[in-house]
Amino acid sequence: MATGRTHRPATRSRGIPEATVARLPLYLRALTALSERSVPTVSSEELAAAAGVNSAKLRKDFSYLGSYGTRGVGYDVEYLVYQISRELGLTQDWPVVIVGIGNLGAALAGYGGFASRGFRVAALIDADPAMTGKPVAGIPVQHSDDLEKIIEEDGVSIGVIATPAGVAQQVCDRLVAAGVTSILNFAPTVLSVPDGVDVRKVDLSIELQILAFHEQRKAGEESNAEAAAEAETAAAAVAPPAPRGTTGGGSRKGPDGDVPAVMPA
Repeated sequence: MATGRTHRPATRSRGIPEATVARLPLYLRALTALSERSVPTVSSEELAAAAGVNSAKLRKDFSYLGSYGTRGVGYDVEYLVYQISRELGLTQDWPVVIVGIGNLGAALAGYGGFASRGFRVAALIDADPAMTGKPVAGIPVQHSDDLEKIIEEDGVSIGVIATPAGVAQQVCDRLVAAGVTSILNFAPTVLSVPDGVDVRKVDLSIELQILAFHEQRKAGEESNAEAAAEAETAAAAVAPPAPRGTTGGGSRKGPDGDVPAVMPA
């Protein structure tokens, strides 16, 4: 099986936009679920709903792959799974190292989704000598002194940083110097990398802060709506009654409906 160091995904050379690339894993996840249920074909509307996008955007994204579906039938699920997997580079083996085996690093090491999506955890690395040799998710932890040797021997091109923020840049520099060209960063800091190195940042606290903003806005909208309703009720309660025999602006009831009030000469 090919390794990640000698084969790169073809997405950029084919001119697929980055926004489309970011949505391909969403389509793949939805398609994989359909495949596991032995669903042979799927319409663009059904697949778009499962992936959380609109159908027009999905059809545009698939056009970059050269896949247009069949009118009245839809898309072949198994073929799309293969096509997207190939485009993302998931039909080959991608050895990954995880640096920083604290609570988060250990949880990532035990994540079962790596293997099923074309990634192999080649090594777990930590600077704490007490961790060396300790098995985590069935993989013995290795000391960070051996980082460069491990990357070279396993042909690693993807590194995951789960260290404290203070050492993340140093770890990043060592990964890049050793030949790693893609980094998934869980440390709460921004990494500086040279051209040709891709970094994806995952910050759970930022995502929670964004959700908190939306919760606050929803609470504010509800509060404003309640205040408006209370003000309307209060205004109706204190409004003076209209003079008997008149309606609103000085009119009176006649046999044929409202007629203007006759003003005295």
